[in-house]
Amino acid sequence: MFKEFNLENLEKSKDILEELLNKSRKEINDLLEIENKTYENFVLPYQEIGESINDFITPIFHIDSVKNSDVTTKVYEECLPIISKYESEMSQNDNIYTSLKDIQDKSRNTLNDIQNKVIENEIRDFKLSGSHLSNDKKKRLEELNLALSELSHKFSQNLLNATKDYELIIEDFEDVKEIPKSDLQLAKFEEDGKTKYKFTLQIPSYLAYITYGTSREKREELYKAYSTRAPQNGKIIEEILKLKDEKVKILGFNSYAQYSLETKMANNESDVISFLEELGHKGKVKAKEELAEIIELASKDGITDFRSSDMSYYSEKLKKAKYDLDEEYYRPYFEQQSVLNGFFDFLKQMFNITFTKVDVNSWDKKVTVYDLSNDKNTIGRIFIDLESREEKRGGAWMNNWHSHYTDSKGNKHLPTAYIVCNFPQSTEETPSLLRHSDVVTLFHEMGHALHHLLSEVSEPFVSGISGVAWDTVEFPSQFLEYFAYDKEVLRLFAKHYETKNVLDDEAIDKIIKAKNFQSSLALVRQVEFALFDFKLYQKLYKTEDEIQDLLDEIRNEFSALIPPSYNKFQNGFSHIFAGGYSAGYYSYKWAEVLSADAFYMFIESENIFNKELGLKYKNTILSKGGSKNMDQLFLDFAQREPSVDSLLKIDGIIS
Repeated sequence: MFKEFNLENLEKSKDILEELLNKSRKEINDLLEIENKTYENFVLPYQEIGESINDFITPIFHIDSVKNSDVTTKVYEECLPIISKYESEMSQNDNIYTSLKDIQDKSRNTLNDIQNKVIENEIRDFKLSGSHLSNDKKKRLEELNLALSELSHKFSQNLLNATKDYELIIEDFEDVKEIPKSDLQLAKFEEDGKTKYKFTLQIPSYLAYITYGTSREKREELYKAYSTRAPQNGKIIEEILKLKDEKVKILGFNSYAQYSLETKMANNESDVISFLEELGHKGKVKAKEELAEIIELASKDGITDFRSSDMSYYSEKLKKAKYDLDEEYYRPYFEQQSVLNGFFDFLKQMFNITFTKVDVNSWDKKVTVYDLSNDKNTIGRIFIDLESREEKRGGAWMNNWHSHYTDSKGNKHLPTAYIVCNFPQSTEETPSLLRHSDVVTLFHEMGHALHHLLSEVSEPFVSGISGVAWDTVEFPSQFLEYFAYDKEVLRLFAKHYETKNVLDDEAIDKIIKAKNFQSSLALVRQVEFALFDFKLYQKLYKTEDEIQDLLDEIRNEFSALIPPSYNKFQNGFSHIFAGGYSAGYYSYKWAEVLSADAFYMFIESENIFNKELGLKYKNTILSKGGSKNMDQLFLDFAQREPSVDSLLKIDGIIS
């Protein structure tokens, strides 16, 4: 039923891929030979060929992120030019494009809405790939796409290497005395008969010291190491911007931002800019007030020159003072497996889905795998990889592997997905104990996964997250996050890993009250990232200095605290230089308007476990995948247009 995760032949991947792609080329040529092309005899098998390639290539690229080694990097670099060449070749194939156009012209009225959506998306993507251009321009686009893929991978690899290479060794216990016991245990080691503590740029380790480290100098040292990682990425950014600009000019666009919006729900560039600026201006006044509170607290320690590297440390102290909230107190209540089990109970109550653990191959012994079922019918599979490792890329993400669809022979294919996070490691003595922020991250990534796994669409190119506009793809993930702050939901899994006692109501209330702690600072920070990304792609910025000037200009207008000049945040902004968010980072806030409004419906119903509403959301949003535009799906669900005010209310920015 499901394909096993098996990379025994990883080092032979290049040869296997070449064989697969040659077979695919032949199959597509055979399809093009069909005289009377229809949706059934051409479009369906064409989609299946794409799925079979995705089936093979996804684990190869995935393993390089979660189990990085010289071998995985070599295999990735061998396969990348081959798949890039194939994708360019196919996406610029005039015969496929005209065949799709012909089928659309003669069959539009007889095809259903989902089939028409598949063809509409494909024709749009062929135009965006330059299928209408001369051969020399197509050739140049192929070269550009390959170069951009290689640069993105190099950007990511530089970041991973820099993260791996740095260590802060501390010998004086006075410098670590405030660090939570579980974090300290992970940092502790013995050398030359002395107890020492090692902190790295891996997020759990970095956060432990930057948030609780007693030594201001050591916090500054760690912050500087983190914010100056991979300086060579500055030149890579210059090259990426130059090549992307050349690419879109060949395609007839004024800028990469204009090109990017062709596949998004936002209508034009000015809509994006005005949306972000409205949020930024509404949030900045309160963000300044929030910062002033932190600076005042730091001044009691005699600090008159408050720095960015002091932010996390004094924010944590302020949170504790205001809400009596100590993140470390909560961690024994958020043991990883307990959280997962309770989360699954919640999803069963909301969406009528069951998670059953299965014993199958994966890429690491700490990966857990579950089959999803709906009324006893198996509907999908999920691989969950939650703990940080040295050879694992930072951050958290969801990867879709297989899609839900019905093939041309009538066989039903089930979806699979991976969730990857970087939570604290478990040891033989201590299980993985999460922060509440980790719990929120898990809910977020599961929101993406469910959007993919609960699809009931029969066409692979618009099933699950496929075909979903990039600026609405975060809607289901952000929507699910809100439930991680609900008392009844938390009581399902907030159980002490030793005593099994449930976290008491007073402690849960503190989490809920603290939810909007520094929400305006968080808002203006996201606006800073999103405006920098979008404006960066509105014209060609040629040098590192020009790029820095743009970032400084945005910070001067919207940031509450200007970071030190050595901070080169852009060199680590992998979302837009090594991910899919170029001129699209605004999507997080754009989609959050939808998610906040959808969650408000549960609040207004006065029943957070409103199963009727949960099933309606599942059936109108999650099950539809990319088969309809998200604004229409939201209207089907909410029976109204979304409002920005719901987001600002939930964040406590307006009342």
